[in-house]
Amino acid sequence: MLTGRNPLWFSLICVLFCSHIVISPVFATDQAQWGQRYSRNMVSDETGLPETFDPATGKNIKWVVPLGTQTYSTPVVASGKVLIGTNNDKPRDPRHKGDRGVLLCLDEKDGSLCWQLVVPKLPNPLYMDWPRVGICSPATVEGNRAYIVSNRGEVMCLDLNGQANGNDEPYKDEGRHMTPPGVEPLEVTKTDADIIWLFDMPAEVGIHQHDSAHSSILLHGEFLYVNTSNGLDNKHQRIPAPDAPSLIVLDKTTGRLATQEDEKIGPRTFHSTWSSPALGKVNGQTLVFFCGGDGVCYAFEALQSAKAIAKELQNVWRFDCDPTAPKENVHKYIRNRKESPSNIKSMPVFYNNRVYVTVGGDIWWGKHQAWLKCIDATKTGDITNSAQLWSYELHRHCCSTPSIHNRLVFVADCGQRVHCVDAETGKPYWTHDAKGEIWASTLVADGKVYIGTRRGDFWVLAASKDKRVISSRRLDSPIAGTPVAANGVLYVTTMKKLYALKKSTE
Repeated sequence: MLTGRNPLWFSLICVLFCSHIVISPVFATDQAQWGQRYSRNMVSDETGLPETFDPATGKNIKWVVPLGTQTYSTPVVASGKVLIGTNNDKPRDPRHKGDRGVLLCLDEKDGSLCWQLVVPKLPNPLYMDWPRVGICSPATVEGNRAYIVSNRGEVMCLDLNGQANGNDEPYKDEGRHMTPPGVEPLEVTKTDADIIWLFDMPAEVGIHQHDSAHSSILLHGEFLYVNTSNGLDNKHQRIPAPDAPSLIVLDKTTGRLATQEDEKIGPRTFHSTWSSPALGKVNGQTLVFFCGGDGVCYAFEALQSAKAIAKELQNVWRFDCDPTAPKENVHKYIRNRKESPSNIKSMPVFYNNRVYVTVGGDIWWGKHQAWLKCIDATKTGDITNSAQLWSYELHRHCCSTPSIHNRLVFVADCGQRVHCVDAETGKPYWTHDAKGEIWASTLVADGKVYIGTRRGDFWVLAASKDKRVISSRRLDSPIAGTPVAANGVLYVTTMKKLYALKKSTE
């Protein structure tokens, strides 16, 4: 499954004195969606963040919260709450026994539990809801509503206040939803989630998710854009639901299906559809950028009103990120490390009328090659042969979404490397050997690049064209989630713990 991968950054609110000198840190307030507002750029406007920290001594540690034993999600921070997906290997409620997907809602001040969503696993087959991986999808928050995709492929609208203000309608069956089939429903308590509505993607649109659902919901206007995680069967031989959509659009108020893509992505999907959509405005037109499991980046016209919805999303352009790769009978290349189709696990990033995306052979089943591509987003039609502005070869595979800041692109790959390249030309400036496989994305904030590895090392590098290592720290367990900065605090997630880091004033 995918990870790795951080939420909707709302506007910069800073306190400056009437002088040209900044004398207090600049806080970008909440981060309510993974990645910078709409564009998915992994950049924050926060300042005053720590360069180093030490869990042993408590240096620059605000609080630390135990999670489960496998955490692939990235936290979001909104309205005084921190939301993070994990598993149930360390139950917060003894009523919930065994393997479950869990979404924790924590108090931003001290990490204490506000409420939790607990979701039983899908019974069969194994590869639809992999054991012990929990809820992998980051939440998206707007106002008092949180939107999440559960481990069972359910799109949920949750009350950010949980059951503290009562069980809101229309959904009222939380007690039944918390338990597997054949087990008596539980009594709903104040620490349980309040589900407002639920859209079951396997039942409603016929998707067959693979390994687990991974989707960071894009919220724009009245609508939610959701990648479906449609993918392979348990033998990795075929796509069981080739006609199912890879991207759907729901009404955020009711959860009803508004429309979906109809690009016939399913049969060409090499592994699964784990890339979440981004959004940007090009030549006055608002576009949704979506990367399919077929290695193609698509641009669709964003919906403007529920009163004028087409049967399917209207395609504006398509860019095949690996046009010379095999396109027919793609699954015969499973386990071929030299020749295979490409797929895209990271999110596309929209920046200055360009789309930046990482693409390449599948980390588990495909070729080793991978690239960072820069696409001209102003064109229309099939732009495969006309829109590539540059291509930069990565070291080996890639799951990471880029960070673009001050004309530089920072990106990590599965070959243990962090890269810095010129955003205009793709010219390389430096690479850094992080000494561990990287699934997470870089975060650029406060002049620093933050990144964690599957080995458990957390690195802090200078966000400049001149390479400089600021610090590194070995943590308690592997890191798969992307760091997040909000309200002057840096959040770092390992498999087992969530660290809230704040620069000491002493």
